[in-house]
Amino acid sequence: MIYFRLGFEHLLDLGGADHILFLLALCVRYSWSEWIKVVAVVSFFTVGHSITLVLATLQIVRFDANIIEFLIPLTIFLAALPNILTRNIRDGNIEQRLSVTLYFLTMFFGLIHGLGFSNYLRALLGFEESIVVPLLAFNVGLELGQIVIVAVLVSILTLLLRFTTLKRQFSVVAISSIIAVWALVLMADRLV
Repeated sequence: MIYFRLGFEHLLDLGGADHILFLLALCVRYSWSEWIKVVAVVSFFTVGHSITLVLATLQIVRFDANIIEFLIPLTIFLAALPNILTRNIRDGNIEQRLSVTLYFLTMFFGLIHGLGFSNYLRALLGFEESIVVPLLAFNVGLELGQIVIVAVLVSILTLLLRFTTLKRQFSVVAISSIIAVWALVLMADRLV
């Protein structure tokens, strides 16, 4: 189905590197042994993304596209920031609270990202008799695309750490810092 493919390709489009960097900022702190947490954080993002895609496509909510285009890199910056500011946290209670907070923050960020793509999707769905199946297909494609990208990213990071002398915390901070700077540049660009 075309909408499934559209959702899947939306994630793989290098022109949409912001989405990939957002996923990287969320998942850089995890290793393969924590794959359940990775899938959970990606799924929370999809839930948020799906909610606003439905609401915006049905024209229940509307937002200025310029504001959304600024907020998307802001969410990327905010996703990278905890990775930079927190040390290697392995205290079970603190880590659990951070994980729960991250899940719901990720869902909120998904709401914003969903608004960013809704205008294009609404234009496509304007030709459909019913939007339920196309929206569902798009979101399933999106979720599968995210899981593929995250699997590749976590695999690369795991291999990088296994076969180099890099330390996990240094890698997390370095990668997140690059993502944060990129997001700040993009925010500044969208202000002008």
